[in-house]
Amino acid sequence: MEESIVRVEHLSHRYTVNWAIQDINFEVNQKGILGLLGSNGAGKSTTMNIICGVLNQTRGTVYINNIDSRKNPVEAKKNIGFLPQMPPLYSDHTVDEYLTFSAELRLMEPKKIKAAVEMAKERCGIAHFSKRLIRNLSGGYQQRLGIAQAIVHSPKFVVLDEPTNGLDPNQILEIRKLIKEIAVDHAVLLSTHILSEVQAMCDNIKMIENGHLVFSGTIEEFDNYVKPDTFIVKLDNPPSDDELLAIPGVIRLKHLDNHALRVQFDRRDDITEIVAGICVRQGWGLSEITLERISLEEIFAQLSGKRMVDKF
Repeated sequence: MEESIVRVEHLSHRYTVNWAIQDINFEVNQKGILGLLGSNGAGKSTTMNIICGVLNQTRGTVYINNIDSRKNPVEAKKNIGFLPQMPPLYSDHTVDEYLTFSAELRLMEPKKIKAAVEMAKERCGIAHFSKRLIRNLSGGYQQRLGIAQAIVHSPKFVVLDEPTNGLDPNQILEIRKLIKEIAVDHAVLLSTHILSEVQAMCDNIKMIENGHLVFSGTIEEFDNYVKPDTFIVKLDNPPSDDELLAIPGVIRLKHLDNHALRVQFDRRDDITEIVAGICVRQGWGLSEITLERISLEEIFAQLSGKRMVDKF
């Protein structure tokens, strides 16, 4: 069995009276990208800051490469690379100065720092900006530099908080590509509230809402978490609404045009077969029947306890 790179056990934290997170448990045990998903204020940042050693938890334990991060924080942090939502950049430093300083903060051996800085610059596509002041870099390249400081010491675990926030569409695509490349050699935790980022990059998802872990699984499992309860049917000779509503399991109808209807049903697994059989027997001219997939936004709304959009 593969050893866990990160193990979070019964993690809970409160700032004053109210608990920000309660009894969070999960493991990161392989390379790739794990999405930490949740709406703003759900508890993502608290969880992430505790894992990275920025915040001491009220209860629970975090192990980084089998090191208890509270008992031995310095050794644990050597295995972590962290990019906060606002990259901690020093605008009057050059790229080389900043990355060298970042490597020194990680207590790297002095003789290894120059090579580590060069490798981080190369991987992040900023080698041609070595002597440029950080304040003169574009937003996209500043984000690349932020990622470079997170991997300069070759950590086992890289944590990225909203890494594409505020970037233009082209910069987002470039940063996504870079993160995927980093995930080949590192375990990456990507914190975001943007579902499209999860779809584009993540292999697995942990979702936190109201301080609790409400989902843990693959992107495919998340995508199929809620069974569809509507289908679209196209009929050349549609019957009256009453005839369709008389079909067992059919709850509501909505006419999309003269021949197409959206039908809501009670989520019985064989509903499309039942409807198709009746359509053929009654001569309603069935030309198409298709289950509507539940969108990621609707799944997110259901898991977070928010009201889903009514299609009717």
